Amino acid sequence: MNVDLFDFDLPRQLIAARPAEPRDRARLLRVGALGLSDRVISDLPGLLRSGDLLIANDTRVIPARLTGQSGKARIAVTLIEDLGDGDWRAFARPAKKLLPGARFSVAPDFSAEVRGRGEGGEVTLRFAQTGAAMQTLLQRHGSMPLPPYIKRPAGADRHDDDDYQTLFASRPGAVAAPTAGLHFTPELRAALAAAEIGVATLTLHVGAGTFLPVTVADTSLHHMHSEWGELTPDLAEQIATTRRKGGRIVAVGSTAARLLETAAGTDGTVRAFQGRTDIFITPGYRFQAVDLMLTNFHLPRSTLFMLVAAFAGLDEMRAAYRHAINQGYRFFSYGDACLLERRR
Repeated sequence: MNVDLFDFDLPRQLIAARPAEPRDRARLLRVGALGLSDRVISDLPGLLRSGDLLIANDTRVIPARLTGQSGKARIAVTLIEDLGDGDWRAFARPAKKLLPGARFSVAPDFSAEVRGRGEGGEVTLRFAQTGAAMQTLLQRHGSMPLPPYIKRPAGADRHDDDDYQTLFASRPGAVAAPTAGLHFTPELRAALAAAEIGVATLTLHVGAGTFLPVTVADTSLHHMHSEWGELTPDLAEQIATTRRKGGRIVAVGSTAARLLETAAGTDGTVRAFQGRTDIFITPGYRFQAVDLMLTNFHLPRSTLFMLVAAFAGLDEMRAAYRHAINQGYRFFSYGDACLLERRR
């Protein structure tokens, strides 16, 4: 498909710089067979049915943004993927200052050797620390890797340490938040439980590729980034039980939706999964696992907007985004959300 079909103009002032307070007071646009309806996130229990199952992403964003030195040059690095054994893929600015064999030093006890350079500012760094020791140093010296459209002159601040983590965050590994989950509060979870609506989790470690624009003219030419995920046997059984009882599967975000569809067979059965997925969903795709989706408003020409267009219909999503812009909804990671019904 022509990528221009997924383009739209967004006023800069609609890009949210901070989340709603409290989080479940963010606005919610319902999109479905009955048209568009303006609500708020705290209305969610009344918009779902007893027996439905929400599935959120429990990945935890690591403080992946580091500032250090290489020789006399000051370098900003964003870690993007743990390759194992201390090796990390990263983006560096200015990358030209990081030559293979050079040292990148963050603190006296925290440095890495430059193992290689790629295209577009990408480098491979080898740290001496791995596992829990590496996570401890990142917590001490790193900061939240906010997306490029959230402008902070001094970078992420102490508010972002909490704001950019979801209520479900428990497994470190993401370098971007699964943003639909940012809207959940303990009060909302209690209201969902009171309405007999289940909540479960899977894991997909969101990578920096989620922010990359589609630069080709046709979607068939786009190379999709891959991410590591896990859907446990217990969750697969919970999904099967929900379906047997007539409940619906509600993906909390595009990341949860992508892993659910990766784990689903052509018969609709969701099986346990552990590994990498590079599933790229565009209009024409037939969804097997997801009945409804709670998701934020996404960037133009992005794979995420293509996914929601495949789920709810391209014309329907273009109309929904026009409505959201006209009504002043807040966009992107810290913005508002929509509840989408799957187009039949």
